[in-house]
Amino acid sequence: MTETLHIIGGGMAGSEAAWQAANMGVRVVIHEMRPKVKTFAHRTGDLAEMVCSNSFRSDDDEQNAVGLLHWEMRAAGGLIMAMAARHRLPAGGALAVDRDPFARSVTTSLLAHPKITVQHDEIKQLPENGHWIIATGPLTSEGLGQAIAAETGRDALAFFDAIAPIVHRDSIDMSRAWMQSRYDKGETEAERSAYLNCPMDRARYEAFIDALLAADKTEFHEGETAGYFDGCLPIEVMAERGRETLRHGPMKPVGLTNPHQPDVKPWAVVQLRRDNALGTLYNIVGFQTKMKYGAQISVFKMIPGLENANFARLGGIHRNTFLNSPTLLDSQMRLRTRPHIRFAGQITGVEGYVESAAMGLVAGRLAAAEILGHSLPPVPQDSAMGALIHHITGGAEARSFQPMNVNFGLFRPVDGLRGGRRGRIDRYKAYTDRAKAAWTDWLATQSENNLSFVP
Repeated sequence: MTETLHIIGGGMAGSEAAWQAANMGVRVVIHEMRPKVKTFAHRTGDLAEMVCSNSFRSDDDEQNAVGLLHWEMRAAGGLIMAMAARHRLPAGGALAVDRDPFARSVTTSLLAHPKITVQHDEIKQLPENGHWIIATGPLTSEGLGQAIAAETGRDALAFFDAIAPIVHRDSIDMSRAWMQSRYDKGETEAERSAYLNCPMDRARYEAFIDALLAADKTEFHEGETAGYFDGCLPIEVMAERGRETLRHGPMKPVGLTNPHQPDVKPWAVVQLRRDNALGTLYNIVGFQTKMKYGAQISVFKMIPGLENANFARLGGIHRNTFLNSPTLLDSQMRLRTRPHIRFAGQITGVEGYVESAAMGLVAGRLAAAEILGHSLPPVPQDSAMGALIHHITGGAEARSFQPMNVNFGLFRPVDGLRGGRRGRIDRYKAYTDRAKAAWTDWLATQSENNLSFVP
């Protein structure tokens, strides 16, 4: 009888790994500690719960590396991308989803699969034998985290993730705010008006920055150092880097026209993105924060249109852990000292929902092939998947290793392309064309070796 693959963690990576392995014919057990053991960020016991943003970012598979990763996951029959498409919300060129129905659909799909079992238990030690994938994400439990640290001979690296607040739509003053995507981007009217915009003049912006800097903030425990992933910086940390930082970041006023004052260009604009299919909840884009709850309410109600806002969820900050993967994992994502254990998801040092699910997809396929007695060829480095794997398993400098989103800077150069904006467009298209061909060929080799994926 075929051996069982055990997966610790039912987030994006664990869910995708289970789906891939099961559809290759391997029995899978997902060990998910929720809802028995709760975390700071999760609200439910659903698998693949989205705890921060509800966006998978750009869906452009020709000019954006994360959009290319979407394409590769779809080509591989990925569950996360399929459920994201089912619960997609208007978001301009981004792929945003209705987070609760999305997680319920992932959970239902996995529970309905005849080869997948979900056990709600907490694994506190590294398993001694069998086939395992650890995909515990940014909130690895204390016991397992200590076991990993003891095995690797060093403390797990750590940084902090912040969460943005969510506002009830009916509490937003639309006499001051308006609906519009930046540069009217999108193919439909819904996409072109996917964002809710709150304008600030210069005086209000300056007062807002002063309030951010002076607000009460969460203090770290003694001995903790506060490192942040740049893609999820708290807004007050950005403000500390310079008074204009936010105005050139999440509050940039470009590509927008205020219909209430069409002749007045805002000094800054706060954007909110729909957070559910009903359109009753909106999250404040880029407004991750470590302010205390009372301070958040006071500061965020300074935003024009949000003076009477009701918050469905306030922001917060939590600890994130990840491995120094270049020194600890081999090219098959196995722990060098215990090759029966693979790691996947954010704990490997990738950042973002999509990247986490993508590493779960690859880990699931690699583990399933091994259980079935086959050895897959290396994931091609010219694919988006391969570029990420190469980065975390040896391409990055171990001494300064930090979590990384997928980006074209991880790709091997394409020779003979000119510079400038036109050259960049051509270069990105060359990257994506090359990646799609490489990924398609890699998937085809599995069929040739009787490793068919049958959803």
